[in-house]
Amino acid sequence: MTPARLARLTPYLYILPAAAVMLAGLAWPIADAVRLSFYDWPLGTDWATARWVGLEAFGDMLRSRQVWTSMGVTFAFVVIAVTCEMVLGIALALFLERPVRGMRLFRTVFVLPMMIAPICVGLIWRYLFDANFGPINLWAGALGLAPRAWLAEPELAFLAIIVTDIWQWTPFVLIMVLAALQGIDGSVIEAARIDGANAWQQIVRVKLPVIQPILVVTLLMRMIDGFRGLEVVYVMTFGGPGQSTELFSLHIYKAAFISQKLGYSAALSILLLCIVAVLALAVLLIANPLRPRGSR
Repeated sequence: MTPARLARLTPYLYILPAAAVMLAGLAWPIADAVRLSFYDWPLGTDWATARWVGLEAFGDMLRSRQVWTSMGVTFAFVVIAVTCEMVLGIALALFLERPVRGMRLFRTVFVLPMMIAPICVGLIWRYLFDANFGPINLWAGALGLAPRAWLAEPELAFLAIIVTDIWQWTPFVLIMVLAALQGIDGSVIEAARIDGANAWQQIVRVKLPVIQPILVVTLLMRMIDGFRGLEVVYVMTFGGPGQSTELFSLHIYKAAFISQKLGYSAALSILLLCIVAVLALAVLLIANPLRPRGSR
């Protein structure tokens, strides 16, 4: 092996052990879920009682109106929530990038929601949106607005879980973007300023293009996390009223632990995995953060 070829392979040799461990940790659960999807195995029974059903679970899944309703709710939730989080996170990062009095306090306050356990977040916002004694209705009354049953009306309940997710995860986007902005070489900004670029042009034509790889990775992480969100919605609405807030991950939970259809829930999990994988691949193909800048 030539020294040049060895130099190209060296980075891959370093990450090979970690990649092998991750692959092993992912491959077994996925293979087990695929195997389970071919069986009808009620929860709490011995595996010997499992009945082979082949592709029946997949057929039932594709014909189920509840599955596609839940998937539609999930797509709407992810698109709206992640878009708002990216916009707000980038805006806050650009604001906090500059020297501001009380900068440390701002950063601490903005990061706190992300540090709270999801179950606690759900309990906090369930209390805030409570129709009888929730502070949000009290504040609305002080403004002359009529109190609303926030978690009992489909549209308002869906809005409530979106607001909760934005409150909790915008700080993640803020941290990622702020770190990327602080890593920009100051000479690049100075050159743009000398060339006559105003503040807006520096943001749009210099800063955002430079941190595009970080933005893509942040978008991917939030998108994937949005599809697998469960705890907050479980505590706040349990998918109600009706299916208005039933995210697909919650639908899978109900199939497994309420309907006790483990094989069917495994088929649902495989569907979710395929959808998320396709969307992630599409984002990477459109804006690959690892692709050389000149070939984008």
